[in-house]
Amino acid sequence: MGRGRARRRHREAVIRVATRADLPRISEIRLAVRENVLSRPEKIVDAVDYLIDRDAFWVFEDAAGIHGFSSADPRDGSIFALFMDPASEGRGMARPLLAAACDHLARAGHTKAWLTTGTGTRAERFYRRQGWQQTGRTDDGQIIFEKTLA
Repeated sequence: MGRGRARRRHREAVIRVATRADLPRISEIRLAVRENVLSRPEKIVDAVDYLIDRDAFWVFEDAAGIHGFSSADPRDGSIFALFMDPASEGRGMARPLLAAACDHLARAGHTKAWLTTGTGTRAERFYRRQGWQQTGRTDDGQIIFEKTLA
């Protein structure tokens, strides 16, 4: 019975556009991550406000709540964010969140998406497994990844 309930809950999971009401949970997840920790969280407020007001944030939600989020910036073709609650990592939720962000960029007319992430991280391994190609490094050593959008 418990296994059936878990499957049913997973089927009821949705990727949906985030709203301002989701911002407390989005912030909670972002501040709980073990990698890519923000040194100055206040610096991202303007970007978050801009993107959430333009339906460019998504959450993975099921009966237990929001497990992660993604965001894409159609101004420059970047994946602005992809973060999972540490308790929800490794459960296959990040792939559809990334796909939602990439689809948004493709609909905005971008043929490539790009992002940056730290070296030697789970995120780096995740993006490589998803077919992202390293194209360079930022001044502070982050990896620049790109992927052609379908």
